[in-house]
Amino acid sequence: MAAREEMMARIRAALGRSLSDGPRVPSFDPSALPELGQVMPPILSSDIIPTFVLEFEKVSTKVWRATSLPEFDAILSELVKARMAGSAVVSRNPLLQRLSLTDRLKNLGVDALVWPNTEVSPEAERLFRDRCFSAPIGFTGVDYALAETGSLVASSLTEGAQLASLAPPVHVAIVLESQIVATLEEVLAGVAIAPPRSPGRSVVFITGTSRTADIEQIVVLGVHGPQEVHAILIADACLG
Repeated sequence: MAAREEMMARIRAALGRSLSDGPRVPSFDPSALPELGQVMPPILSSDIIPTFVLEFEKVSTKVWRATSLPEFDAILSELVKARMAGSAVVSRNPLLQRLSLTDRLKNLGVDALVWPNTEVSPEAERLFRDRCFSAPIGFTGVDYALAETGSLVASSLTEGAQLASLAPPVHVAIVLESQIVATLEEVLAGVAIAPPRSPGRSVVFITGTSRTADIEQIVVLGVHGPQEVHAILIADACLG
């Protein structure tokens, strides 16, 4: 102990400080900082959808566009048949219900299990979880799509369970064009005022497939989640 105190005394002497000196708090004047301004370049309203498509396709698989329900059915058919998907999991997002997604998948020969709107029993939760890890494709909606980063924003408030977007090897998000916003600030403002159904409500930002690299810096996609992420953009007019 004496040796430690002697060493600390030598350090204080070298720094020109005494034993009675308290910790030095650096002075900081926030007003001296330069104005931060806008971090990301502004996006014109006419460029929101094209920007989202551009940014999303930089990090993900593909954006599909449907301007009518027949086009939407054709996209579903192509996605399902290309992956020989006989089963699927579907979140409880209200948009998917309005589109009668499970009926459309059934017409394509796909057995779709939906996370229920009501309180979930342990047995139903276990069944859905098991199906998520065995189904080749999962369908969700979104709360928002973020143009400046090409991100999908989904919450447990609307989806019910995040596993539909995380466990299957293919994640398909169905997005209304009016859900695409330009900035992160708009997303955060919207999420903040959404009425939570439970204290545990979660919000996830999905920006492409996961990426990891070993020591040789060989990038591998989809190790910690889906290997493919698709977005189907639907014109609001499709819903009448």
